[in-house]
Amino acid sequence: MGKPTGFIEYQRQLPADRSPAERIKDWDEFHLHFHTEAESQRQGARCMECGIPFCQTGKILPGGASGCPVNNLIPEWNDMIYRGLWREAYERLRMTNNFPEFTGRVCPAPCEGSCTLGLHEPPVTIKLNEVTVIDKAYEEGWVKATPPAERTGKKVAVVGSGPSGLACADQLNKVGHHVTVFERADRVGGLLMYGIPNMKLDKQQVVERRIQVMKDEGVLFVTGVEIGKTLSTEQLRKEFDAVVLCAGATQGRDLPVAGRDLKGIHLAMEFLTANTKSLLDSKLSDGNYISAKDKHVIVIGGGDTGTDCVGTSMRHGCKTVTQLEIMPRLPDQRAPTNPWPEWPMVFKMDYGQEEAAAIFGSDPRDYLVSTKKFVGDENGQVKEIHTIGVRWEKIADGRMNLVEIEGSERVLAADLVLLAMGFTGPEKTLIDDLKLDIDPRGNVKADYGRYTTNLNGVFAAGDMRRGQSLVVWAINEGRQAARECDRFLMGTTTLP
Repeated sequence: MGKPTGFIEYQRQLPADRSPAERIKDWDEFHLHFHTEAESQRQGARCMECGIPFCQTGKILPGGASGCPVNNLIPEWNDMIYRGLWREAYERLRMTNNFPEFTGRVCPAPCEGSCTLGLHEPPVTIKLNEVTVIDKAYEEGWVKATPPAERTGKKVAVVGSGPSGLACADQLNKVGHHVTVFERADRVGGLLMYGIPNMKLDKQQVVERRIQVMKDEGVLFVTGVEIGKTLSTEQLRKEFDAVVLCAGATQGRDLPVAGRDLKGIHLAMEFLTANTKSLLDSKLSDGNYISAKDKHVIVIGGGDTGTDCVGTSMRHGCKTVTQLEIMPRLPDQRAPTNPWPEWPMVFKMDYGQEEAAAIFGSDPRDYLVSTKKFVGDENGQVKEIHTIGVRWEKIADGRMNLVEIEGSERVLAADLVLLAMGFTGPEKTLIDDLKLDIDPRGNVKADYGRYTTNLNGVFAAGDMRRGQSLVVWAINEGRQAARECDRFLMGTTTLP
């Protein structure tokens, strides 16, 4: 695939992002495209005829995920990009991925981590190629609403409008079922709308554009309705022939240390959600958000959520930002215990850290740090965070034990603390109301590949079933849950 000698002739190149000093002044997307098609074609040409394309085979290996969970036909559309066959590339892309405009922007690209070229050279720019194809498809008018020719008469309720819910609804609608998506927020999109900041994924130009296509194809979206509260679960099951639960894993991990109840300490999603809602409602003029302006900001936790908190704080105009991580800094190169084609656990500077380093002069991350307590002022507002250095030691049974380092205590100024330590699983209200079985991690119990719960006609998919994961895995599960739901309704299915 691609040009036979392309990987030898051409180097990996990405378009330059908008400069940190420029992009923190607004909430627009910071990634840019190439100026010419020829530049994209050269990157498509680098896809080598490797024989076994590990990039397109999503697998869970002992050391982590490998390849594309939705099994994108990556070598095929890379070859078409190289040959300038853009329409054909789009047709191949949409066969496996309902929303390449989302994954092409926010996916960490496990496909690139398992690219065969990546064994010896920088991998193919798969993520960039994907978003280039879909954005061109929109520009050329190739993305059009295609309602099903016939309806089955079956009604399906999808609870949650994040990536798994949208993918499930899209697939079920394509085979003719009447699909209603229930979302408790005021806008459709779930994690895509309120969990990911606008500078990574534009809400109006990208998310709402796709939602409108789905509406035009016949999917009904109902916002402001929380199942189990606004609408009873009994009524839901009575009105619909099947229900697919895609409510996500939204329960944030807290930090139960002294001073946690002080003002100015928030879960990351409280901060990010309020900011995006205010931005969309009023461009932040209503003041209905948690502002980091002129504050010493402490972000506890790494990962994408922590980075998003850093980037958002930078755009507010924070005085300083420090990101505390309890884990050690990742190595610059793959460790021997992290071989290809596993996802490479290596050090990188994400957009938020780049922005903080550009403005404040250094990477905001501080590794191997544990929080001991928060201290407030006379008004109950947080003003300090007390920390201690730690190290990880392997104990007799092979587990890693956290050990505090004596004499490494520090006190940091803190006007705003954001807890970005991941998620513990789905909220339990809906689960308890339906009396659903759960797995040992507190997620809805539904076998991967089948997605059936202990209730007949009730399915579960996405983070609600698997726990916190990637957008692309959520799309994978939403598609597969739709297939099993269709099989339940019709006795057979044509869905992939």
